[in-house]
Amino acid sequence: MKKGLKIAIGGDHAGFEYKQAIIDFLSGQEVKDFGSFSADSCDYPDFAHPVALAVESGEFDFGILICGSGNGVAITANKHQGIRAAICWNEELADRARSHNNANILCLPARHISLEEAKKIVDIFFTVDFEGGRHANRVDKIAC
Repeated sequence: MKKGLKIAIGGDHAGFEYKQAIIDFLSGQEVKDFGSFSADSCDYPDFAHPVALAVESGEFDFGILICGSGNGVAITANKHQGIRAAICWNEELADRARSHNNANILCLPARHISLEEAKKIVDIFFTVDFEGGRHANRVDKIAC
């Protein structure tokens, strides 16, 4: 995993336990926790929008969002221009999200992967570089 990254992280109640463990896993990085701050029921957009704004503004290099399926946080984050939030449930998808799609927010489905798998996915997401080339042309066509 690359060092010196600025990472914004957030998630709802379903992602709370994984979020806390991933923050510990990311020791050595600059990480800001945008909540939630407990496992009490809450609404994922309340955390996905601030993380997306932090990445969109350039204040943070990347983001991580975690909810039960990964879908809610991805849908919310992808409403922001300049955000490419990718749901990843295995290591290959994390690699492609970065290398082919230049994803800048990793969305994890806490109810569908183990914590150990989540950590492997995070490690790959923050190791792999965007390949550019033919993929850059495609990524450039995403914004509306």
